[in-house]
Order: sequence, then structure tokens, then C-alpha cells
Amino acid sequence: MILNLKRPLAFFDLETTGVNVASDRIVEISILKAMPDGRELVKTLRINPEMLIPLSSSLLHGIYDEDIKDAPTFKQVAQEIADFLMEADLAGYNSNKFDIPVLMEEFLRAGVNFDIENRKFVDVQNIFHQMEQRTLKAAYKFYCDRTLENAHSAEADVRATYEVLIAQVQRYEGVEWEDKSGNKSIPVKNDVDVLHQFTNLNRPVDFAGRVIYDENGVEVFSFGKHKGKSVIEVFKIEPSYYSWMMQGDFPLYTKRCIEKIWTDYRNAQSNNRGGNVKASGASNVASQPKSKSYGGNNKPQSGGQHFSKAKEKSGPITDDMLKSLQDKFKK
Repeated sequence: MILNLKRPLAFFDLETTGVNVASDRIVEISILKAMPDGRELVKTLRINPEMLIPLSSSLLHGIYDEDIKDAPTFKQVAQEIADFLMEADLAGYNSNKFDIPVLMEEFLRAGVNFDIENRKFVDVQNIFHQMEQRTLKAAYKFYCDRTLENAHSAEADVRATYEVLIAQVQRYEGVEWEDKSGNKSIPVKNDVDVLHQFTNLNRPVDFAGRVIYDENGVEVFSFGKHKGKSVIEVFKIEPSYYSWMMQGDFPLYTKRCIEKIWTDYRNAQSNNRGGNVKASGASNVASQPKSKSYGGNNKPQSGGQHFSKAKEKSGPITDDMLKSLQDKFKK
């Protein structure tokens, strides 16, 4: 079948340094331009993002800093890409939410005028999700071939969920699955430990997924300016980030997880220094680093921290204190 096209339809996909539309950069772009006469034109370019690629991203798309160190920057190829996409409508998978916004950010940074006002956008993922619904009712019909009566009744829903899992285990017994890195396995088995692993592939530390485990089991941030960085390493170089998170608009369980990591880190510091540094969790506010605002919706509470009025005995000068003074006076 040939698509009925009035003008070219450019299918494109981006590999990037991350998933933040505003700050992450393209490391590879591939475009397949379907022409009205049935021809296909393909262009694929590796791009130097002018920033380090987080290891977590490289493990997904297989592109490392070494692979793009000699590649052109987006600014150097922006006009070439714009010309290739000239008068073409755009298509992709989740392209409306990610690929198109990222591409537009790159064009704007490069100073290239790429007009999208008169283009059509086809997002294949939206067709998939809207035609093949992912509701419990749809799952019950697909796996159990029965209609879910009294949907949204708690007991009916929970029993349907139970029956769907049984049907999934039976349906996918021995079925091979391949992850994004090309690793193959049989992930659906009649074993809760195995099912737990398969249904928690993102390996979140907290349920909100603000902190996740990397491939080495290290807690790393999954958002913001420190995305992909070890939580402990961030605390070492910017201890005030802990206070900002504890005072910000984050879920309570996220704060509990952050507090535990912080407390373990401070206890380790104390042990390494022979007990000279007092270990601190969120409850010992006087020893927390001074908070500062990092922008966005997660702002510190008004009025700053509330310290105890009781006078405390001064402790020994620590490396953290010296660094804070250096940062404050820019020395």
C-alpha cells in the first residue's frame, strides 16, 4: 500500500541526551521522507550536542561521547535539515510531545527559521493508543475475552485485574521479549519475583520516579539540572540541593527516600572523619545546608528554615563549612 500524499511526509526520530525538551540536545536525527510518487529519501546525521551525554541515555541509544566528538553541531547542519524538510508534513512516534518540540528548540537555538504553521503532524503513537485502548475494560476483553460489568466498582475492577494477570501469565508463557538494548529474555513467568522485575524496569527509588537506580544500583536523579547524576555526588558538591528538595513541593515518600540517602551520607562522613562531623537527617535542621531557590514549581517554603532558638555549642570547622563560605564570598 502506498500512502495517499499530497506533499512529502517526513517520518523522523531523534536520539537525545535526555528527555527534557528545554535543555537536552540531539545526538542523532534520522529522517525518512515519503514522497507523493512513492519514492523514499533518507537522511541520518550524528550530531555533537556540545554537552556530555549521560550514561543512562547512552545505554539506551548506544551513542557515547566518543562517537560524536568529531560530529558537526546542530547549528552547523540546521539549515541542511531545514532544507530537507522543506514543504514536508511531519510524522513520528510520540513526535507531538517530544521529537517536534525538541527539534524546534534546536532550530531556535541555531537561529534557523523553521516554519511549522502550515504543516500537518501525524503521531503514530496517538493512533495506537486511541485505537487500542489501554483501560482495564479493554485489557479484560483482550486477555479474558469477557466484558467487564460494573467497571469502576472497586471489587469488580480488582477481580478483573486478578483474572487479567492470570491470563497474561498463561498467554506469554515462553514468549521471548527484547529490551531497548537488544537483550532478550522470557520476562513473564508464574513467579512474583520475576513479574516484579519486569513491571519495574525503570527501577524507581521513590514511587514518583524522581530518583532511580542506575545500571550499577546507584541512586541517581531523574529530573532537573542534575538528571543522571548520583544523588550522593550532588550532595557532595551542592549540599543545599538537599534542603531545597526537603522544602519543595515533592511527594512525602520522595522526601523520605532523599532523607535516608542524606542521613546515610552524613553518617558515612562522620565515620570517615572519626566522629568529628555530626550525622544529620532532616530532623536535625540546624546542621542542614542553607537552602536556595532553584526555580520551577518546587520552591522552598516561605520564610526559609526555622532554626531552634536554643543556643548550640559550636562544632569543629568542616570541609562543607569552608566550601559554603567560599561559595558565598566567591573566593
